Amino acid sequence: MYQTISVETDPRGVARLTLIRVGKHNAMSAEMIAELTDAAAQLGADDAVRVVVLAAEGKSFCAGGDLGWMRAQMAADGETRYREARKLAEMLGALNTLPKPVIGAVQGNAFGGGLGLISVCDVAVGADHVKMGLTETRLGLIPATIGPYVVARMGEARARRVFMSARLFDAAEAIDLGLLARIVPAADLEVAVEREVVPYLSCAPGAVASAKQLVRDLAPTVDEAAIDMTIRALVDRWETAEADEGIGAFFEKRKAAWMPA
Repeated sequence: MYQTISVETDPRGVARLTLIRVGKHNAMSAEMIAELTDAAAQLGADDAVRVVVLAAEGKSFCAGGDLGWMRAQMAADGETRYREARKLAEMLGALNTLPKPVIGAVQGNAFGGGLGLISVCDVAVGADHVKMGLTETRLGLIPATIGPYVVARMGEARARRVFMSARLFDAAEAIDLGLLARIVPAADLEVAVEREVVPYLSCAPGAVASAKQLVRDLAPTVDEAAIDMTIRALVDRWETAEADEGIGAFFEKRKAAWMPA
């Protein structure tokens, strides 16, 4: 059914939603964004599903937005850019509001939009070797559509440490930033994820869904106005000379003009 993701549900009702675009380091293409949105809707509506594990195959968890997809937006008109950015925002929103607990299994590096995926998990466990970073500014872009979820997860003060600098950080710092709940050796990741899953199987599914909704109601709201603002901020950024230079430099395998010689 899907080309960039897979979904498998075991007899207990534990669904494993896996990114399988291994050759592209699980970077999010338009196709993956659409498939994740659809999968979130399907899993949310399936009463047999009790827990969702968000995982990935390969060495990377998610390298962020697919550069080919970004390059296509650079060449598109404003309306198309807005429409495509909204699809990304709606996918993150669908995962964030999924009425089932979402457990992230972060087996590899995560950059840009990959941190958005981690941020919409209810809890994420990572391998202790992983590296992460909000790398958009290196390309002349900004972490816009993922921003509401990243800031909600980290809090403003922690987000300021990494939101603008594009610096990479390790798994230990990811815990301090609130992205990961715990880190374990890669060989122990599945056991650690299972420990997060099992308690939910003793809980009433409706109560879990209501409790998750209550947490979201009590927390600062990621509302339509905030989402629309981030989409417009990203669209505006795509139209800048810096974005053109940054993405062009990436594809041409050269340093962008603002980088040290």
